[in-house]
Amino acid sequence: MEDQKILELFFARNEEGILRLEEQYKAYCGKIASQILSQREDVEEVLNDTWLSVWNAIPPEKPSFLKAYCAKIVRNTAINRFKMIGAKKRASDSFTESVDELGEDIQLSFNNIEDHINEEALVSAINDFLSREKKELRIFFVRRYFYHDEIKEIASKYKVGESKVKVSLHRMREALKKKLQEEGLL
Repeated sequence: MEDQKILELFFARNEEGILRLEEQYKAYCGKIASQILSQREDVEEVLNDTWLSVWNAIPPEKPSFLKAYCAKIVRNTAINRFKMIGAKKRASDSFTESVDELGEDIQLSFNNIEDHINEEALVSAINDFLSREKKELRIFFVRRYFYHDEIKEIASKYKVGESKVKVSLHRMREALKKKLQEEGLL
């Protein structure tokens, strides 16, 4: 079902909209949640919370891109769930690895990454930084640090070598670190 039809169901407050939303985006959102959480039960709970959050937000919200809107909600919900569990040992390896990797160069701690992400100046600086990078590099960065994809997965999906992805990400982290230092955000 098209996103527009799903939104129409939401605006009509027709509960079928939730079923269609889940049908359309369960696999996509499930992958995002499972990159952060390792327990299937936690992923299912996050997905259910996501569908409810979308239901509660639409209307009045009317997202232009429903897929991205759901991705942001599921990611934030999964991170909150991860914090609630409070145990690094129950996290998905790819999530902790990508957060640790970014934190090594950017000096964001594991416990306060969401606080940093929510700071308007930091978000603006990162967006500005990414807008100046080549499309391929932006994709690598977002796939690794937003979706927490593994290096091997990114390389395979975009038909490049793993070393290219690793080197590109390393250089981007270094450049981002420099930019954030220049702007006084680190």
